[in-house]
Amino acid sequence: QVQLVESGGGLVQPGGSLRLSCAASGSIFSFYVMGWYRQAPGNQRELVAGISSSGSTNYADSVKGRFTISRDNAKSTVYLQMNRLKPEDTAVYYCNARGFGVPPSEGYWGQGTQVTVSS
Repeated sequence: QVQLVESGGGLVQPGGSLRLSCAASGSIFSFYVMGWYRQAPGNQRELVAGISSSGSTNYADSVKGRFTISRDNAKSTVYLQMNRLKPEDTAVYYCNARGFGVPPSEGYWGQGTQVTVSS
């Protein structure tokens, strides 16, 4: 079992920055593939960024060059640094943890944190 707690969301103006954190507990964090997903009203949940246990990363095209995912295995925490935020980045952001080869839907989810980009 893994428990995930997100933090760092809030209201920010277009062009601003936020850093989301996801603290994990309950299992061996370093073994898990970690991901950040988001869901805007009326939309499906979508992958924003992922990071493997070895540190390989992947990003949605819409956030490449603006967002950076990282992990600190010693702190059992994954981060999402979001720069040059746009109104279309507004969504609830969720942290996901899964074993290698396991679909995200069968992994663990945090409760979500709201990010609102608005002037």
